[in-house]
Amino acid sequence: MVALAPGAHCPPTRPPGTRDRPGTPPSLPDSSQGRQPLPPTPHPSLEPLPAPSPLLLQLRASGWVQARSSPVLAHMSVEMLLLVLALGAAVAGGQGAPGSCSFEIHTCGYTSDPDYSPWSLHSQGHFVAVETNSARDSVEDTGEKSGEDSTQTQGVPSGGTRGVLLSPLLELGEWSCLRLVYQVSVEGSLDVLLRTEGQSFDRPLWSTRTPSESWIISSVDLSNTSLPFRVVIDGASGRAAGSSVSLFEIHISPGYCLECDFEESHLCGYSNQWNANVNWYVGGGAVQLLDNDLSPDHSSINRTGHFMYVDSLHAVTFQEVAKLVSPMTTAPMSGCLSFQYQRSEAGGNLFSVYTRDRLGQYQELWRATSVSQGPGEWVPVQMDLKAPYSLQVVFEVAFSSARGGRVAVDEVSFSPQFCSSDTEPTFDPSVGSCDFEEGLCGYAQGHGAPWRRISVKPNLFRNGDHTTGSGSFLLAHSHLAPGSVYVSRLLGPNLPGNTKFCLRFYFSLRGYNQTEQALSVYLQHGLVQEKIWTQGEKSRGIWIQGDVSFTTSSPSKVVFVSVCRSLWDCGSVALDDISLELGHCELGTDLLSVPAHCDFEAGLCGYSQDRHTDDADWHWRKGPTPTSYTGPRGDHTTGLGHYVHLEASPLLPGQSARLRSPSLRGSRGPQCLLFHFHMYGSGTGRLSVHVDEGGDVRTLWEKDGEQSMGWLRAQLQYQSDRQHQIVFEATRGPSVRSDIAIDDIRLESGPCPVEELDVRLSSNELE
Repeated sequence: MVALAPGAHCPPTRPPGTRDRPGTPPSLPDSSQGRQPLPPTPHPSLEPLPAPSPLLLQLRASGWVQARSSPVLAHMSVEMLLLVLALGAAVAGGQGAPGSCSFEIHTCGYTSDPDYSPWSLHSQGHFVAVETNSARDSVEDTGEKSGEDSTQTQGVPSGGTRGVLLSPLLELGEWSCLRLVYQVSVEGSLDVLLRTEGQSFDRPLWSTRTPSESWIISSVDLSNTSLPFRVVIDGASGRAAGSSVSLFEIHISPGYCLECDFEESHLCGYSNQWNANVNWYVGGGAVQLLDNDLSPDHSSINRTGHFMYVDSLHAVTFQEVAKLVSPMTTAPMSGCLSFQYQRSEAGGNLFSVYTRDRLGQYQELWRATSVSQGPGEWVPVQMDLKAPYSLQVVFEVAFSSARGGRVAVDEVSFSPQFCSSDTEPTFDPSVGSCDFEEGLCGYAQGHGAPWRRISVKPNLFRNGDHTTGSGSFLLAHSHLAPGSVYVSRLLGPNLPGNTKFCLRFYFSLRGYNQTEQALSVYLQHGLVQEKIWTQGEKSRGIWIQGDVSFTTSSPSKVVFVSVCRSLWDCGSVALDDISLELGHCELGTDLLSVPAHCDFEAGLCGYSQDRHTDDADWHWRKGPTPTSYTGPRGDHTTGLGHYVHLEASPLLPGQSARLRSPSLRGSRGPQCLLFHFHMYGSGTGRLSVHVDEGGDVRTLWEKDGEQSMGWLRAQLQYQSDRQHQIVFEATRGPSVRSDIAIDDIRLESGPCPVEELDVRLSSNELE
């Protein structure tokens, strides 16, 4: 038996016929100090087989092998235990789809991007790495001197180092799973991105910033695509001594990352959530343990296959729980999840399957009944799985005593079709989103005073809508009579039950006395209403983002309610840009960053100050700018977050600041750049956007002078087939009231959407 340690993933072994790798300790080898790992010692009984690979020996060194669960195991060699995994890998054997690489003697067509530091191929450990200078001094140059596989070491700058590794061009055509065996030592980062030919930027798939002392396996779903693409591995080592980012193996195979037959030693990235007394073990295989009375695995008739199992032998307390956890999904999916299981002593254990999101919240999918099974009988199970956001599948077994029996699991598979034709499709939350540019969308007026849909031209006295600064929004209580009581209700579309949602929206209180009744959100089940949100921010006449996470227990509706008790307590309430998504709101705060996208909440997102050709810097700020009667009072993203601006007070007229985007590749088609800008103040100067193609600069867009007291949206379309940067340039005007700000930059592939601004700006009246 081989138990999995907490959160550990067993690294893969070599298929038959390939040689084992030289010994590699958990951290990178330092050949400059002459330290070499000890060669493995084969067990006498395993003479016909090659010596266990160093990664398997690392299982023992890192505590992944637990031999205390059986008297037989106490006298069995570790090599014999590891043979269970080694033979499992031998059965699986395959080399993987194109794009897979074990870095044995070359890099399989993977090449270093010449715009960054190169990855180094290590001859002693058979891995590739990006390292700081101190670590790189010990690397032997083993790159092939000719051909595209060469990743030989070259001089790199001091401090942190960034390297980008590019796969050969891939055409998979079906859903696939990419598995990485990697290590981040001391400090660093590792990102996996997808590069489609002809696109200016890469799509992020997975990221980590967590260092480790051993090799780790992570799984990344590659969803269906008909376009050729490259996998981009972006590694950056930190500045601390010994920092490095290393790749031991890249394995691409058809199918979903959730699927597993447990034949390969890495167990498809499944892990055991450690418990002191009960844990999941690898069962089956060519070596049958004497105290193991489990049947062969479901897919094998010669008792050489593997499965996962847990037993109650060491259960001590009531409700001892063992959890087998799948890798986290990295792409939206829905369909039928199936597996095989066998179970003994059904009355002594509780076997369930859950989903678990990134916040650790569980939702039950299935629970085994207490119906008895025949000895050794494998039972098939199917259940519908809807994973619109990242989830793990958790197989959980709870025991009530040491006589609770055992449970085994095998052949986990997934199909994109639901198990039953009667299953409702995954709910499309976009029906609950609305920017009110074309009407009320799926919303409707409730009983009471109506919400009015209005538009406001950009002006120097009042904010426009949140979407563009010149579009439409909803307004309540704009005409009041003394002593009147107003209740305005806005009813959302029907939502399904037993579903988690995140509701976001923007509101602005204008002239309101900041009472808690100004704006509230309710969840309506039939005739019952439950308050789930009420405003608590003093909006100061600017747009503030509100958000709330909720779960529907039955079909429901979201209701926005504004109450006015008297003329003296009320003003008007504005509402705009409602969005509805599946999952908890906090799940959206951990999204992978897209190059050239920036809301400035966590810094400059890779944008950089141009310190060579301008006169000043852009300032990262929260709240109003220091000078009165100029600049924004809050950011555009949330109203309470960050933006960047030109602070005019220390500058002379005509002086400017430039902000440069990360480097972008050329593309064959058009690109659309969208951003929000703020130009308010009697002395406002100029805001320009340029594209810099290696020194050839052309202007794409510019605005001069005061524009509005609120944020306005700009969109511009351009095309560049060369490496380039987007440059934002702000120029001070004739007076200190010349602060200029930008926020929420987005770069999208394809042409910009058509805007009918003449309609939106035509009236300030009720529409």
